[in-house]
Amino acid sequence: MSVFSRFPERLQHAIAHHLGFTSLRPVQELAGEAILDGKNAVVLAPTAGGKTEASMFPVLAGLLSAPPSGVGALYVAPIKALLNNQEVRLGDYTQMVGMRRFVWHGDARQGQKEAFCREPAELLMTTPESLEVMLMSPRVPVRRLFADLRHVVVDEIHAFAGTDRGAHLMSVIERLAALSRHDVQRVGLSATVGNPEQIGRWLAGSSARPGVVVDPPRPKAPRLIKVYLREDASDFAREAVREGRGKKSLFFCQSRSLTEAVADGMRDDAIEVFVHHGSVSREERHAAEERFARGTNACIVATSTLELGIDVGGLDLTFQANAPSTVSSFLQRMGRTGRRPGAVANMTFLCEDAVSVVQSAALVLLAARGWVERVKDEARAWPVLVHQVLAMTQQHGGISAERCWQMLERVPDFRGIRREEYLELIEHMKREGYLFESGGLLGMGLTAERVFGKKNFLELYAVFSSPVLYKVQTESKRDLGSLEQAFVDRLVEEMSTFLLGGRAWLVVSINHEERLVRVRGAPRGKKPSWGGFVPQFLGFELCQAMREVLTSDEEYAFLDAKAKAALAEWRGDLGQLLRRGGDALQLDGTTVTWWTFAGGRINQTLKYALEWRGGWKVVPDNFSVKIQGDGVRFEAVSRLFEEMRSASFWGAPETRRRLLALVPDYRLSKFQRVLPEAWQVEMVGGYLLDFEATARFLAGGAAPIGERDR
Repeated sequence: MSVFSRFPERLQHAIAHHLGFTSLRPVQELAGEAILDGKNAVVLAPTAGGKTEASMFPVLAGLLSAPPSGVGALYVAPIKALLNNQEVRLGDYTQMVGMRRFVWHGDARQGQKEAFCREPAELLMTTPESLEVMLMSPRVPVRRLFADLRHVVVDEIHAFAGTDRGAHLMSVIERLAALSRHDVQRVGLSATVGNPEQIGRWLAGSSARPGVVVDPPRPKAPRLIKVYLREDASDFAREAVREGRGKKSLFFCQSRSLTEAVADGMRDDAIEVFVHHGSVSREERHAAEERFARGTNACIVATSTLELGIDVGGLDLTFQANAPSTVSSFLQRMGRTGRRPGAVANMTFLCEDAVSVVQSAALVLLAARGWVERVKDEARAWPVLVHQVLAMTQQHGGISAERCWQMLERVPDFRGIRREEYLELIEHMKREGYLFESGGLLGMGLTAERVFGKKNFLELYAVFSSPVLYKVQTESKRDLGSLEQAFVDRLVEEMSTFLLGGRAWLVVSINHEERLVRVRGAPRGKKPSWGGFVPQFLGFELCQAMREVLTSDEEYAFLDAKAKAALAEWRGDLGQLLRRGGDALQLDGTTVTWWTFAGGRINQTLKYALEWRGGWKVVPDNFSVKIQGDGVRFEAVSRLFEEMRSASFWGAPETRRRLLALVPDYRLSKFQRVLPEAWQVEMVGGYLLDFEATARFLAGGAAPIGERDR
């Protein structure tokens, strides 16, 4: 029996006649069968591969067969832009079978929300933060709304898993599931993930339903990859105009500064250019999406804001400035092309140095082997635990520590935290004034109200810290976007210029009380500036693939002549050293450079170990560790390496304690300060360091890079 035949007749008719479908895709058949059979599922398919329909058709079938009282299904997205993008499509699907959907986020009007609370739609589309708002608000009747909740569909699930937002998502899902009389079914959607079974177990949480990964075979499709070496952003812009004239293209950059510079360089040419990143106002971004979708000779220059599944219409080309930091990002971005019949998925890397050339080549090699990063399995999400304790005191107006724990221990991201540790945290929060206890119930303390209570506890709705933003307006009061305070602090009135929305602006005035920067168009020839960004750690597997590129003699046909020359030069400098085997060491005066190609976290861990045991200054990056100081010689460094290769070195509690004590006082979360010091150190250490991976690397036992780990 086909899945289509299991759908109610009304849904069958709508799919065939309203949507014009003549058949279902394989992913829709398999996902439909799993969801109709009551299983939790992770559904994998390429971008525009039909994942939305694969999840929503069987969900709608279930809601049609037994209409819900209140919200029957949730659709959760990582960003509001994706909600807005899916609003029409899911509205069309619900309407065609006589149902409704409602989109709840910060831009929805209060009157609309009140109407929804009185008469809820069957499908609610939202974000984790908006769900938190609903749970904490005394004006939202959550028990009545979610008592009949049956399904949760999480789009772009790889953007959540292994992060604080993912832990927050699972926390609110478990709190909602506790309100429902059903074992709420969980469905996650993704184009690329390296460990889908683990993601499925994480998403299932407390659900007792069986789980399945839906990943039908994907036919081999041609891909067109080009890697060019160019000098700077102006060269990137010229190349994008040359190849993109008369076509629709998307240009990805790794920073806002480069996004603005590339867009600025493309503006004088015969191509319409739009800018899309987090500091451009919502109205400007939306206008860019709308006008771009209708255009035929246009380019959007974007950061990762367009990496997720926002539909901007059929694309001809994708460009990438330098290289993204993961295979997953590369595949997501390239997957925006090749959707139309006869079209080929493509990516043109525009690199400014040999490192980017080699990184691009390594990404292509890993993707060709079917390898994708594994999403981190988080078990001790301390800042989210703090956040949830405070949020639940607000939701319930007071809650016992025991009842709070009964809810929180259901969340997979807290499973590594023992009950005794949780109770120790509660006592610490009471001592520090973040909580108070009265009559056996926990309430929010004065310290927490002072720190998190501004603007009606706005800071408690999200686990991430919201930067202080200054609105940017023209002299005619047109909103252009926003700037973070750290950048505004460096601006000088009537002198400083910066790029925003692809145009250069001169600062007219800065009002710190109103957090407002007034600007006018900058005169020609005045060079704009923008704040820098912190490079991301690269993973071990990507760095090892880069080492493979450098030690290989293979000629990569997708490199242009300049890129090939840059690769040949770096191979000449390092190739022989890396091929020798053993530790790749270079001595220059009193500096030994160890070319590990082990990635940022392993090299960061090596830094603190070498500084502790050797007393030297150590500077790591993703590819090497530079060791400087008196007595730095091959022999001394090699002796220390042998000590560090011992399993007992990394297994000793003293090693971990000493290395964690050297970790800087980074602030990774606004809830970090609430934790006892030991767990703050653990949290920062977990971000910077990886003891187990470092021990494996030194022992030569790191996992080989091959097929996707399933």
